Amino acid sequence: MKCIIVEDEFLAREELKYFIKNFSNIEIAGEFEDGIDVLKFIQKNKVDVIFLDINIRSVDGVVIAKNISQFSEKPYIVFITAYREHAVEAFEIEAFDYILKPYDESRIRSMLKKLELSYNAKNGNNHAIINRINLFKNDKIIVTNVDDIYYCEAKERETSVLTKDEEYLMKMSISEFYDTLPKEMFFKCHRSYIVNITKIKEIIPWFNNTYNLRLKDIPEEIPVSRSNVKKFKQLMNI
Repeated sequence: MKCIIVEDEFLAREELKYFIKNFSNIEIAGEFEDGIDVLKFIQKNKVDVIFLDINIRSVDGVVIAKNISQFSEKPYIVFITAYREHAVEAFEIEAFDYILKPYDESRIRSMLKKLELSYNAKNGNNHAIINRINLFKNDKIIVTNVDDIYYCEAKERETSVLTKDEEYLMKMSISEFYDTLPKEMFFKCHRSYIVNITKIKEIIPWFNNTYNLRLKDIPEEIPVSRSNVKKFKQLMNI
């Protein structure tokens, strides 16, 4: 999977390169600061993803994206900009995603993960989109689909991992376990809890502007701490 980065701010370009190299398997095939140079390059070279700043020299990113929309084989376009007001126009062009500067690491990592999953599914690499994790119970290793996990709870220096019917105990902190999970599916809603957001059935307002979460199939309620409410509301579009 190959990409190019179109960004005329050096520091923003270097930061994005760092995220791509460290949190994905995407190869960077080129870097550009000028819109005309981009158009010349993509006419002769095939890339799978274009990370595209909207405000660049010569030809702006929206014009470049409209040009690309005419291609028979269209690369994914991820717009990058400091201006939220460009979002509507970006998605009218069917951009894959829209990232605001300054970058948020968790947002970038989630976007890269979704990008690779979408690419693999599109190209028939179904084995690459199976998300499995090894859980432990009674000295046995249980290979589990991450979608089967409902929530996780901190137990001193270990982490309890709950599916619909089973409980597993991982010998790592909840923060360490959280790092192993796909962030587009899981949210650390409390210092002691991780929740699978696809399993949320009901969001219940609670004391001090917090929430409790009711999940599908199981009776337990999961708290959202006050310090995580803002991120949770953004995540769930509340």
